[in-house]
Amino acid sequence: MTSIRSSAMLALALLASSSVFATGNHAGGHGHDADADIGKPGIAAKATRTVNVDMNDTMRFTPADISVKQNETVRFVIKNSGALKHELVLGTEKELREHYEVMKKNPEMEHADPNMVTLAPGKSGEIVWQFTRAGKVDFACLQPGHYDAGMKGAVSVSKATSK
Repeated sequence: MTSIRSSAMLALALLASSSVFATGNHAGGHGHDADADIGKPGIAAKATRTVNVDMNDTMRFTPADISVKQNETVRFVIKNSGALKHELVLGTEKELREHYEVMKKNPEMEHADPNMVTLAPGKSGEIVWQFTRAGKVDFACLQPGHYDAGMKGAVSVSKATSK
């Protein structure tokens, strides 16, 4: 009975881990319920402006500080002008730190969530995001070593004014 129970627990553990890492993709773990703290995926047609962000091998984003208004939908056009793979991930500081620890253990992990884009050298991508809450939304590159080197930034979301 003990070996059956042990086998069942091992099978469940393998099944749980393979659902996240089976193909090297990472399309969850942040749950989009958690996105309520940072906003939600935006609708491109409702974007009020475009913000161009450059990522490079000096481990910096340009710009690293972005200001938006609450409820604004922004189209971020992100370019990797470096020779290394980089990414931009929107989240809370806590979520980014936790995800970074997972990335250090699984460096080949790819992302498929709407709050993030991973780019090969010379490539561009975009994120369309609606900032629903006033406050700060962090962003970072979670490739191993990049976050520790300071590759992070913040979006300051100013409170919407009532009419």
